[in-house]
Amino acid sequence: MSAIPPARVRLTTRERMILFVLLGAGFMLAVDFSILNVAFPDIGAGIGLSRDALPWITTAYMLPAAGFTLVFGRLGDLVGRRRLFLGGISLLVAASLLGGFATGPAPLLTARVLQGFATAMATPAALSLLTSTFTEGAARDRALGLNGALLSGGFTVGAMAGGSLVSLLSWRAAFFINVPVAVLILAVAPALLVEGARSGQVRLDLPGAVTVTGGLLAGTYAVIERSWAVGAVAMVLLAVFFAVERRAPAPLVPIPVLRRPTVRWGNAGGFVAFTMEPAMIFLMTLYLQGTLHLSPLATGFVFGVPGLASIGAGVAAGRFIGRHGVRRVLVAGLAVQGLATLPLLLTGGSRWALAILVPALFVGFFGHVSAIVAYTVTGTSGLPDAEQGLATGLTLMTQQVAITSGIPILSAVAATRSGELAGTHLALAVDVVVTLGGAALVWVGLRPRTPAAPDPAATEAEMEHRIGAAFTNTSGAAATLS
Repeated sequence: MSAIPPARVRLTTRERMILFVLLGAGFMLAVDFSILNVAFPDIGAGIGLSRDALPWITTAYMLPAAGFTLVFGRLGDLVGRRRLFLGGISLLVAASLLGGFATGPAPLLTARVLQGFATAMATPAALSLLTSTFTEGAARDRALGLNGALLSGGFTVGAMAGGSLVSLLSWRAAFFINVPVAVLILAVAPALLVEGARSGQVRLDLPGAVTVTGGLLAGTYAVIERSWAVGAVAMVLLAVFFAVERRAPAPLVPIPVLRRPTVRWGNAGGFVAFTMEPAMIFLMTLYLQGTLHLSPLATGFVFGVPGLASIGAGVAAGRFIGRHGVRRVLVAGLAVQGLATLPLLLTGGSRWALAILVPALFVGFFGHVSAIVAYTVTGTSGLPDAEQGLATGLTLMTQQVAITSGIPILSAVAATRSGELAGTHLALAVDVVVTLGGAALVWVGLRPRTPAAPDPAATEAEMEHRIGAAFTNTSGAAATLS
């Protein structure tokens, strides 16, 4: 947790190739997430999907992506991350072809569901392959920094490419663009990627997998549809999940792992970052097109210019962490993200507001990506390679659930005001308060522990080892005295 001197990182040719493949896959999946956002009206007209049903194009993707990421992340520890990664990319090819050739709502929504499953399979496997390939420290920080830069860059490029493809070609091109990239990854990856260490656990905790997946699915659906009844079901299922994990001989998520301050507060910081920033982007998209009357293509370019800050932040974040430590970088990133949202409260109905909006987005994106890199480093540190699938599954589950939750929450806040601009300003004010409050809590939660305090990061196995050692020492002392 403390600051360490920055180290010079030198990667081998093979490590660079692995980085290229895994980051390329992450970038492609990020593009896939956002590329259809500006194409909804054209898709609806093309396949006969009503306007009221258009949100299901996103919902069909988000439900499996958020609900199954944790299970697939842990499954990678058991059956192999390389195998799961290649399976996810293969499924993405099939799903993209199905969506591109769809002639009705059913095959298109099925394709989106399969794309969500492909994301849940491939993303944690790719990230855990990344963290297990590069040892903890400067090399991993640099790799995760580049990963954060390309993920955010992928979201930005997806929005821009979506508008361009729809304008120049067709909405079907937004599906087909994945296929050649995915096929190239499938051709190169098997020769580069190797399986890392696997967990000693030999079987999947089925009751834990069922309850956590059901709880996450219900929770995601409840947030999207704003259903209190389904939300209550989600809470019950997640409570049952934690009860199951406490008694399971081989738990899906060992409770001591969740007690680690790095895991708990790292994911808390990531949840705040991903809940607020994508929701702010959604509100600003509506503002640009609804209030300022910009075209989808122009809207994409408004976000594209600040998106360059994302790439710079991803490259710089690893160095910041080396100099200042993850705690400071995570909190500083959240603080910059929140403070950069403040000027957006001054935007009005004139296009002169772009003079405020673009610089604020530039600064905010830099803070946001710095926070993403720091939370990923924090949430995956201190765990052995055999549990990296679990660690990355938790961080990515946090990301998916947060993105899904933030948009409906801030949209509901905005809806409490009668005027569209007034509602947007209120939601942005809530965004600032939540982000800065989250930064303060993470700062306290990640404070260094004193050596005399009990170690909350110790696993049950470590505690048993210590107790056994103490028993052995006590027995040996007693034998000597006798």
